[in-house]
Amino acid sequence: HRSSATAIPVFDDRVIEGYQRLVARLHPHGMKVFQQLWHGGSARVVPGMAPWSASNVANPVAGVIPQAMTQGMIDEIVAAFAQAAQRVRLGGLDGVEVHAAHGYLVGQFLSPATTHRPDAYGGTFEARVRLLREILAAIRAQVGASFPVGVRLSSDEQIHGGMGSDETGAIVGAIEDMVDFVDLSYGSYYRFYKMLSTMDDPLGYELADSGAVTRVTHVPTMVTGRIMTLDHAHHIVESGLADMVSMVRALIADPELVVKARAGRDAEIRPCLGTSQGCVGQLLSTGRLACVVNPAAGAEVANPFVTPPRAEVAKKVLVVGAGPAGMEAARVAASRGHEVHLYEMTGHLGGQVAIAASAPHRNDLAALVGWLGSELARLGVQVHLRTPVDPDLVSAEGPDVVIVATGSTPRRDGGQMWRPAAPIPGHDLPHVVSSWDLFGFGGRAEVGARAVLFDDVGTYEAISAAEALVAAGASVTYVMSGDAMGAKVSFPPATVYPARERLMAAGVEFLANWAVEAITPTEVVIGALAGSATRRVVADTVVLVTANLPNRELADALAGADFAVHLIGDALGSRTMQVAISQASALAARI
Repeated sequence: HRSSATAIPVFDDRVIEGYQRLVARLHPHGMKVFQQLWHGGSARVVPGMAPWSASNVANPVAGVIPQAMTQGMIDEIVAAFAQAAQRVRLGGLDGVEVHAAHGYLVGQFLSPATTHRPDAYGGTFEARVRLLREILAAIRAQVGASFPVGVRLSSDEQIHGGMGSDETGAIVGAIEDMVDFVDLSYGSYYRFYKMLSTMDDPLGYELADSGAVTRVTHVPTMVTGRIMTLDHAHHIVESGLADMVSMVRALIADPELVVKARAGRDAEIRPCLGTSQGCVGQLLSTGRLACVVNPAAGAEVANPFVTPPRAEVAKKVLVVGAGPAGMEAARVAASRGHEVHLYEMTGHLGGQVAIAASAPHRNDLAALVGWLGSELARLGVQVHLRTPVDPDLVSAEGPDVVIVATGSTPRRDGGQMWRPAAPIPGHDLPHVVSSWDLFGFGGRAEVGARAVLFDDVGTYEAISAAEALVAAGASVTYVMSGDAMGAKVSFPPATVYPARERLMAAGVEFLANWAVEAITPTEVVIGALAGSATRRVVADTVVLVTANLPNRELADALAGADFAVHLIGDALGSRTMQVAISQASALAARI
């Protein structure tokens, strides 16, 4: 309906021709294609319109008071759902799913938290289910009995006063004679990250609540929620918990997941890390889907997800640095038939990802290092650990191409972004450490009773440091130069809010828009970025998370060499794993 924002205008007959072109490409491969029919209600605002909803209850994302729908509006929406389903059928798709989960329009009528109506659509359970039943009946009248129609519901809304699994099970009982399947999800915009999950959640985190619904359901069911491998999916179906499994981000990370598993190539499946920063976070913040570990996601035309073609001339490629950029560059270069040597100064692969994976709730990051390492072994990359690289070593190797992926390291000079004129007085005191020191990489930090963390970059590095301080038993004051914790992480409600909840529950004090004026043996003096206000915070441990300094010395020393030298990743100043991997993949595909 035109009252809801949408990417596919199923309210317009012109969509039928597009559907027909789509299925002509997909059906020959055996794929079945369903359209999810959706109305955002109060969660989505169309410019120039007040959003429609069950009641005038504001949504925390849109922040606009919606219009409580009249009977005429309700009738119009019911008809629009039915007409949309008919267009889907005429377009040749294989079925529809009515989205009644996540606190969108239909869910807003179902939930006692968002439906405050005195009429036939509010109050009692039967009244709240009325709109969904009317929509399903109207769709069935349009498309007939043989066209598959399903519904998606939240097994638990995660809203104070909302629906839990018991009520969702009752809703299924009230509609299962009208649908062919039930698709169970989780959460709502009132606790956004629970709709989508991050690596903070365990694998299959929705299954306890979803299972409480599937066990009382008599039509086929589908479940979702951090199901990342076909082994896990197989177990869910085999155990009888559900008939179908939804896997979304795992297939963004590796669209060939099923193909590789069927062929017994499970070790080649690129793992989803669950950060949500490239897919959900970037899609909701920029409108473009991407993936931290898969550079082809959202850019398939320019960068297809296929093994790159073999190079016309095999070259000797020397990669320096075994962080994510160096490992990805080595992987892609080797897949093109080059002779690849990967050098790493430390005794392990992974670079800063290995450091980050040691933080609380971030262990899933290690899956990327493990996968890249196994790919390097499969492709015959020669890995040299505990081997510092200097120009003499490079010269002795005689490479055709050198890729410098030497990363970055914490600065020790007391510099900060918003006070660049002079270093922080006291930055060199013994109780002042970096995040690397805190995690035992390059130094050791003794954590005292009262810690101040200064976050000058707004990424997950400081969040992980704060969690480590809490885990060590410190009372923590989190000082940031930005407006909010994780301000530079894409779409924080879907990415950093789980950590924020934990840190708040641990009593961490958050102070936004401050710089560090000075550090003494017992205090940190902070100054407001706007104005002259200062504040003194007691601390026996200070962790400075500031912009790392790129390690470019080798690239500088090789300038003017008679072979190609490329700089990628943090050594180039990228600051994110997603950018580093994308740079590395693109570069190696051109060599």
